[in-house]
Amino acid sequence: DTYCYFAGMTFAVVGVLGHFSKTLLLFFIPQLINFLYSLPQLFGFVVCPRHRLPRYNMQTKLLEGIPSNMNLVNLTLLITGPLSERALCIVLLTFQVVCCGLAFAIRYSPVAELFYED
Repeated sequence: DTYCYFAGMTFAVVGVLGHFSKTLLLFFIPQLINFLYSLPQLFGFVVCPRHRLPRYNMQTKLLEGIPSNMNLVNLTLLITGPLSERALCIVLLTFQVVCCGLAFAIRYSPVAELFYED
């Protein structure tokens, strides 16, 4: 957790001081989706368990999503079905790469003129 907080703060500081906070926000699309999906649990509208990790099935040796745990990892498992940890990591990293590609496409397309001065 400490590394995640440190890395997130580093990205935030670099984005703000480098004057590209809107571009940086585009690179965090998966994290924003995770935050928005988690809001009901974060504000207490839905019970928030102490650990919101997926369940490991000892017989199948696969991770299974838990509907009551509202985060991107569990949502991915609910959509795809049970996956191994390696397969889940590949799916989530692929989603992050696709979102970063989308961020570049948005940033350097004619649409960017609506949001950026340069």
